[in-house]
Amino acid sequence: MAKENILSYKFYESVCSGNQIKINTHILEVLKKTAIKKNVTLHLSGNSRLRQVQRLRDEDILVLSKCLQSDRCVTGLDLRYNNIGDEGVARLADLLQEADSALCSLDLTFNDIQTDGAEVLSKALQNNSTLLSLRLSGNKIGNRGAMHLASMLQVNNTLQELQLADCDLATQSVIAISIVLKSNKSLLSVDISRPLLFSHQEEWAVHFSDMLVVNSSLVELHLGKMGMTDTGMERLTEGLKFNHSLRYLDLRCNCVTRDGIHHLTKVLKQNPTLEIIDLSSNRIEDEGAVCLSEAIASSGCGLRELSVNSNNIRTEGLLALAQARKADTTLTHIYIWGNHLEEPVCLAFRELITSGRLLPDQTDVSVYEVDGQVFLAEAFHSLRRHYYSSNTFNCFTQSSSADGEELVILSVH
Repeated sequence: MAKENILSYKFYESVCSGNQIKINTHILEVLKKTAIKKNVTLHLSGNSRLRQVQRLRDEDILVLSKCLQSDRCVTGLDLRYNNIGDEGVARLADLLQEADSALCSLDLTFNDIQTDGAEVLSKALQNNSTLLSLRLSGNKIGNRGAMHLASMLQVNNTLQELQLADCDLATQSVIAISIVLKSNKSLLSVDISRPLLFSHQEEWAVHFSDMLVVNSSLVELHLGKMGMTDTGMERLTEGLKFNHSLRYLDLRCNCVTRDGIHHLTKVLKQNPTLEIIDLSSNRIEDEGAVCLSEAIASSGCGLRELSVNSNNIRTEGLLALAQARKADTTLTHIYIWGNHLEEPVCLAFRELITSGRLLPDQTDVSVYEVDGQVFLAEAFHSLRRHYYSSNTFNCFTQSSSADGEELVILSVH
């Protein structure tokens, strides 16, 4: 078929030659190894774990976009960890504005995109009806760039995942996104972790609380590194009490203590919808862990996965969590590394693991014994980073990359 021949390494070489641009060996190798068929993802990440690759620059995106102009086979682009700037994004925006655009997934995590690039991309997405997932985390788009994206979300009713972690958002754009989410019914997953918030009033928490009261579509919300205190948690949970769509709540690396956990557990006892909570790197200590275990044991709680890594929890709190897992509850995954793993805790988790109540891949500790004494070692399992890609959607395509990794493109179930 003609369209299957458009995206080939020979065609890529021809376009490079016609534009007097040097061939990028990484792109060439990926094209040679990718089977060109319907719904293909091009994996062009610049941080391969297996070998050094030539990272993509703006001129490479110019050639790549020309290759993709008449191609409907490629529905996903994985361009993470490259050197793509605003000029390269403008070329991708042109692709998204085409009437027959086929792109469903665009991952630009950790590139060199700034405010102008975010603006161009936002304008392109106002009229785009195909892109489902946009990942911009790690690009310094700043407050103005995020404001452009917030404006786009008032118009776009297709985008379902938006990642803006580590993008230097400020209070204005964080609040703007929360306001847009009151009316946007398509976004299912939002990540705004690590904004630059200088106010200690936690106004953003009030706005997100109000949003959660009326939003009935959001499934996954990442609020890591927000500087959230117990006051912010109290405000956020006021809205969570009325929300029945959110499944995954990420609150890692904040300043939540036992007092904040008391507010959260009141929600957990009444709301069976929340399934995954990440509380890693907070300060809940024993009292907070005991409070969580009581909520988990209640009949109204639907929590399945919980991370309390690095929370200064000692024996009392960890034993309470172990007992909660041992009981007949919905909890299946629990992550505890980084706390005080004393002998009673080691024995309790050994019993859980050896009895099969806690499977080895559902926790981040493993058991070993030396001279009759039981210890726990770190196991390299962790809470899944995103719920969006594993539960809410069905895969419609999956293609191999040059280094053996895979990227999944998703469509709504």
